[in-house]
Amino acid sequence: MTNTLFKIKKVNELLLKKFGLPKRAEKLPHPIDLLIATILSQNTNDNNSYKAFQNLKNKFPDWHDLLKVKRTHIEKLIRVAGLAEQKSTAIKNFIVSLYKERGKVSLDYLVNYSNEAAIENLTQFKGIGVKTASCVLLFAMNRNICPVDTHVHRTVNRIGIVSTSTPDKTFSLLNKNLPDETAHSFHTNLIRLGREVCKPKNPSCGICPLNTICNYALKNLSNKKENKKRDFMLLDNV
Repeated sequence: MTNTLFKIKKVNELLLKKFGLPKRAEKLPHPIDLLIATILSQNTNDNNSYKAFQNLKNKFPDWHDLLKVKRTHIEKLIRVAGLAEQKSTAIKNFIVSLYKERGKVSLDYLVNYSNEAAIENLTQFKGIGVKTASCVLLFAMNRNICPVDTHVHRTVNRIGIVSTSTPDKTFSLLNKNLPDETAHSFHTNLIRLGREVCKPKNPSCGICPLNTICNYALKNLSNKKENKKRDFMLLDNV
């Protein structure tokens, strides 16, 4: 067993003890729903992105309807999530490009793709990055793959699981060493750790369940501040 694999298992074990097993959606969401929700989640909190997703889904329950809708109309509906022009452009481009390529607005074809091939396919669409693609695989297709957002990137680098400069590099290294059937709990609980404990500034190291194995050089064990519980996860509620 590699050191990285061992450390991931240990971190996952300690996070499960701290936060418990994260709840998953009772039914896997449609991959298109999940992809759009992930786009909306960028650079905002899950509550606002959830409102934006509901606004869009309630207005257009069939994503094919977006083919004929002006981008500016999408922008108005998702404004609560922030970066509305950028996100509406990505959504509109994706729907139109997918339809032109496949003849329908569906990602069902990905079921026969490997993780690597699916990510390569999805990231060819303008505005779709590795994180969004990997979220589709984990949350909508139940693949054992760990997406890397800013929280996951920050925490695993501080802990010492990886030493990388970008989320995409972190993603590559993590998923080479990821134990079977751990991706969802590991990913979700790391996000909670990043939101509630291992914040970008002044992390609460004194209450961190990982402080005995964490390599963070600026660790402040005197900070035992209890932060607000933030366990609502958009992608398990799509």
